[in-house]
Amino acid sequence: MKYRDILTGAAAALVCGIAFASPAFEMIHGLSIDTLTAVRARWLGDRRDPSPAPVVVVAIDEETYQTPPFQGSPTQTWTREIGRVLTAMIDGGAKVVGLDVIFPTSIEQSEIPYGDELLGARLRGFDRDFLRALATGAAAGKVVLGEIQSRDQPVRPAPAQRFAVRQQSNIRALNVYTDSDDVVRRLPLMFEIGGKPVPSMAVELTARALKAEPILAPGGIMTLAGYEIPSTVPNTLTLNFRGGGEDVPTFSFADLHACVAKDDREFFHRHFDGKVVIVGTLLDFDDRRLTSKRFVTGLDSAGAPRCAQTAHPAPRQVKRSSIAGVYIHATAASNLINRNAVVEPGRLHTTLIAIAFAGLAAVAARILAPVAATLTYLGCSAAYVFGAAVAFTHSPLALPLTEPIFAGLAALAIMIGYRLVVADQEERFLRKSFALYLAPQVIDGMLSSEKMPELGGEMRNVTVFFSDVAGFSTFSERMSPGALVALMNEYLSAMTDIIESYGGYVDKYVGDSIVAVFGAPVSDPEHACNAVRAALRCSERLEELNKNNVSFQGYKLAHRVGLNSGDALVGNIGSRRRFNYTVMSDAVNVASRLEGANKYFGSSIMASEMTVALTGGTFAWRELDAIRVKGRSDPVKIYEPLAESGKLTPEQSLKAAAYAEGLACWRAREFGRAVDCFARMAATDRPSALFRERAKRLADNPPPPEWEPINTLEGK
Repeated sequence: MKYRDILTGAAAALVCGIAFASPAFEMIHGLSIDTLTAVRARWLGDRRDPSPAPVVVVAIDEETYQTPPFQGSPTQTWTREIGRVLTAMIDGGAKVVGLDVIFPTSIEQSEIPYGDELLGARLRGFDRDFLRALATGAAAGKVVLGEIQSRDQPVRPAPAQRFAVRQQSNIRALNVYTDSDDVVRRLPLMFEIGGKPVPSMAVELTARALKAEPILAPGGIMTLAGYEIPSTVPNTLTLNFRGGGEDVPTFSFADLHACVAKDDREFFHRHFDGKVVIVGTLLDFDDRRLTSKRFVTGLDSAGAPRCAQTAHPAPRQVKRSSIAGVYIHATAASNLINRNAVVEPGRLHTTLIAIAFAGLAAVAARILAPVAATLTYLGCSAAYVFGAAVAFTHSPLALPLTEPIFAGLAALAIMIGYRLVVADQEERFLRKSFALYLAPQVIDGMLSSEKMPELGGEMRNVTVFFSDVAGFSTFSERMSPGALVALMNEYLSAMTDIIESYGGYVDKYVGDSIVAVFGAPVSDPEHACNAVRAALRCSERLEELNKNNVSFQGYKLAHRVGLNSGDALVGNIGSRRRFNYTVMSDAVNVASRLEGANKYFGSSIMASEMTVALTGGTFAWRELDAIRVKGRSDPVKIYEPLAESGKLTPEQSLKAAAYAEGLACWRAREFGRAVDCFARMAATDRPSALFRERAKRLADNPPPPEWEPINTLEGK
């Protein structure tokens, strides 16, 4: 990458990482905890047996409202029955009982006329049993009433209840902490009441259960029984929801009321001994909250063991994203006792993770195609989410998800836009400018090295491909310039496509001739085989064009191909002001001579023995002759490729066998036998027909003793 690309990517990563981790995007932060909670519950199956839970819930639920004596009765008339159940739970060994139910009025306070007196005066003493239970429990430090703190209209228990529990010493706030998206993910630890810090309901219940006093440090960090409560928001606890009614043992108040009437004290000892108990409502219409488990909220129900009543058939419920508020306090108390409140990285660590993710996206967007970069980034994000969920399951650490993922997406979009507008525009311009003059491989190398082509070369073993159209001058004289151009463009385009498809590089066009090289600019250990394959396919394609292409109608084109392998100088060769990527060596000259030698043998493709040796057993060949080409003293054995190995037809096999036998006789000076051998296929094979005529001449006029079976070609 260019230095400018690196700077752009780094800037995009920093800006996106810092921006999405800033308070401006605080609303998306909570999605991290929500997502981790959902993945843990839905895909990692992190369910716990609720029975050993340190906190239980007693639910005033729909069943309670439908069960006598509560059915049809105002809740203010339930106080005596609530007091009896409260006493049974405390006697059963509950460490502490908190009431998430507030009775702000008492029926004893009613001023509605009833006969000659007020209704309240007629019912004086109605709450006595409830108040006695509160007073007894409060004296033992085992009862805490709830209230809602508000500057305008606080909701507090009725005066008699406050008096029974010794006023504020046994009353705690039930307020929760709502994030900016109206979701409860945290719970306040302390409230300032009367100028003094007072623990929240959950903290108070836990402190009494653990027999420890909460200690609040100046920075808002609280320590309880040696547990330093983690918090990124001062004076709050981040809730680690592992369920609602599914994971917190929940008892129906109606069943417990019947259990008291049954006097089954053993049931209360078995299920409430050593527990923190929270009494609250479990209704579809009252005290519902969105929490960080909103994506996996199950059906609320009192599913704990029953004592005296058979569970009522549950009405059909629809899963909702909210849960009963009592589970918020139950979760907080459970987190404090189990010391597994959520640990969130601070803003600095979140920012660094977001920057790292944005940097990853920027790098992917710069080095990969846009679609590949997007898929790669999404795959990395999915892996990160899964890894973070695994960590969240086995520890309370909640790694940030939304900030880094959104930062990465933004950086990805920025870098893709940068590529389209700036970086790739230059690359596209270079490719478009040089594509008609340089090999694609040369352009790729130029772009990757960020250097323009310069003079220089290297020796490399290559195969040179040289082709020419037979009789071009003859038929071109009979064509109009427009028709000739159309014909040659079709021919050269078709041949070039084939050559490049086999890894060849077209060096130049010389009129109707094509000079190509295999094995450069990109190294190719199979350059000889690929050159032969290209030559065979070019011959097949030319036959197709002669049959089907309109431009070729009336002109049966034939071409000749020469192939030769050897060491050659390849590179940018020319003047300092103008040069070309080309190939130079004797190997090129031999290929050119072999192309021309085809007309002496009536063949269309001819390869040197050097090329044949490099192809191994890939092709079926027939040796045509040994020749001396112009400008070279050493003879060269020449071959014609017939087909790929295993694809030789019976006719080709007969032709090759007869020709080989005739050539052997020729070299043995048995010219009469050579004539007979070549005559077998002379009618259908031009090389055989030509050699038969040569053999006849020598049979009639035998050569001198110093004669060599080597043909010297005087022309090109």
